[in-house]
Amino acid sequence: MRLNRYLAAAGLGSRRACEAIITAGRVSINGRPCVILATTVEPDDAVKVDGSTVQVERQIYVLLNKPVGFLSTRTDPRQRDTVFDLLPQDFPRVFHVGRLDKDSEGLLLLTNDGEFALRLTHPRYKVDKEYEVILDRPFDMTLTEKLVQGVFIKVDADQEGQPPQRVRARAEGIYKLAANKLKVILRQGLKRQIRLMFLQVGYEVKRLQRVRLGTLRLGSLRPGEWRYLDAREVAALMGKDTASSGRPTLRGR
Repeated sequence: MRLNRYLAAAGLGSRRACEAIITAGRVSINGRPCVILATTVEPDDAVKVDGSTVQVERQIYVLLNKPVGFLSTRTDPRQRDTVFDLLPQDFPRVFHVGRLDKDSEGLLLLTNDGEFALRLTHPRYKVDKEYEVILDRPFDMTLTEKLVQGVFIKVDADQEGQPPQRVRARAEGIYKLAANKLKVILRQGLKRQIRLMFLQVGYEVKRLQRVRLGTLRLGSLRPGEWRYLDAREVAALMGKDTASSGRPTLRGR
C-alpha cells in the first residue's frame, strides 16, 4: 500500500493532506525518515507520524438521519448537541462528510476514510445531493431558471476573522412536488446554500431535508437513527463495480 493511502486509511485525512504530511518530513518508517511519496508500506513496517505510531483503522461508513437541532461538528464550545452525540460513547472516531446546518435534517454520512470523503465532497466528482425543501409560500416556477443559472450569495470565509465571500451559487435542478414543496438538486456544497439562494429570490426555507447523496438514499431511517453502509453501497458511492467482488467491506453492528 502506498504511504499516502496508508496514512489516509489510518485516519490522518485525505490522500492529498497525507502527501503534505510526508513531504513535511513528519513520517518515519522503521525508524528512518521518509519523504518519498511513492514509498510502499509493507504489513510488518512500523510507521510513525511526529514520533507516534499510526496503524490502519478498520474503515467505517455510517448513514445517519440527522435531526433538526443537532450540529455537524465534533465539539461545540456552548455544549450544544452534535451529531456525534447520537452514536454510542465507545464508537470509533469518525468525521462527517460535508455537513447539514443545525436547522436542517436528513442524510449525513460519517466515516474515517479520507479518500471516501473526498470522493463525495470535491467539486470535480460532481456528486448530486438531493433535498426536499418546504418554503414559506407557493413557489413561482418561473424563477427556476434564475436559480439554475446561479445567484450570488455571501458565505463565511474558510479562515476565522475573514469577511464573508460573495459566491455564485447554483442548483442543478428544481422540481415541484407541491405548491410550496420542491425537490432541489445541488452539486456545490456551500454553507447554508439553499436557504441563501431562495432568500435571494424572496422565499424563506421552512424545512430542509437531504434525502439522497449520489446513489444513496435516506430510506426509512427515523430522525436520530443510523446504520452501517454495506460493501455495495460504499462501492457505488466510490464509482466502483462490485459485481465480481464478494468480500464485504463492513460488518453490521
